[in-house]
Amino acid sequence: MGPLSYGGSFYSSQFEAYFSQLGSYFLELERFLIEVQGEQNASKDSAQAIFNSSHKLLKFLPRKGLTLDIFIRYLLSDDQNGPLLPLGVHHDMSAPLAHYFLYTSHNTYLTGNQVSSDSSTDPIIDALKRGVRVIELDLWPNSKKDDVEVRHGGTLTRPVELYKCLRAIKENAFSASEYPVVITFEDHLKQTLQAKVAKMVITIFGELLYHNDAENLEVFPSPGSLKRRILISTKPPKEYLDDESSTEREDSQKQGSSDEEQTQNTYKKKLGATDKVLLDEDEDQIFPEYRSLIAIHAGKPKGGINDCLINTNTVRRLSLSEQELENAVKTYGAAIIR
Repeated sequence: MGPLSYGGSFYSSQFEAYFSQLGSYFLELERFLIEVQGEQNASKDSAQAIFNSSHKLLKFLPRKGLTLDIFIRYLLSDDQNGPLLPLGVHHDMSAPLAHYFLYTSHNTYLTGNQVSSDSSTDPIIDALKRGVRVIELDLWPNSKKDDVEVRHGGTLTRPVELYKCLRAIKENAFSASEYPVVITFEDHLKQTLQAKVAKMVITIFGELLYHNDAENLEVFPSPGSLKRRILISTKPPKEYLDDESSTEREDSQKQGSSDEEQTQNTYKKKLGATDKVLLDEDEDQIFPEYRSLIAIHAGKPKGGINDCLINTNTVRRLSLSEQELENAVKTYGAAIIR
């Protein structure tokens, strides 16, 4: 196996065998410094000094020696790397958006911990000024059920108005970069409030908002083509209701309900009284404005990760935990890279 690039340095699978031999890893590191890194004056003592000065790394060293994982930690550690290169675009930005890593935030609106802190526009503004390109907002009804607020549901966090968050994004989205900003909605709203969100988003962002036929999109547009555009990403409304109502549908099926009756029951339980007049219309008529906002569909299709990676001609945002991703790589590694 030839050398592989990792964090600006190179290593090969041979290092794992070398470093697992107790007492030999400093010698092998010396060889690496000389032959790969080009440090001709490196010695065994200088290799050992690198690790002696890295207390964060030393505490992870196993008794059996330096493993490949620890070697990678060394390559990426702050102590072993000089100042960052000046920021700037040095890649081809004309490939589809999915070909890039995006600087992403989580619960962007929180000022502190995820249990009891305040929600505010300040961390959103700070994130955008640091170049973050993906902002996450959790959407919930307010206490009167007549407006939308942003908060971490099921916790003691205090809310902030959605309107203020969207204004903060518009005013600061491109302060650090002209490349697109993606707003991910975690949506916990009924249809009337989704319509209110749609109106709010369209009014605030105007021509900055990017629209596409997301349901039939075979490849994402490129960052270069999306400069100074805002993209909304969330589950389509019907998928959200399906996920929230899966238990209710199972109960209906056990009672022998028809498919049509099950669909009606799902909507009746999730939509407010003023929305029920729309139940006889199809989905696109029920959710036209909100659905049209979604530039990047989110969520797993009914066939799970296999359909996302193998058996589909459309693209979407797939959220996986670290463990789910590790498990998926074992079976779908090539498809995930693709």
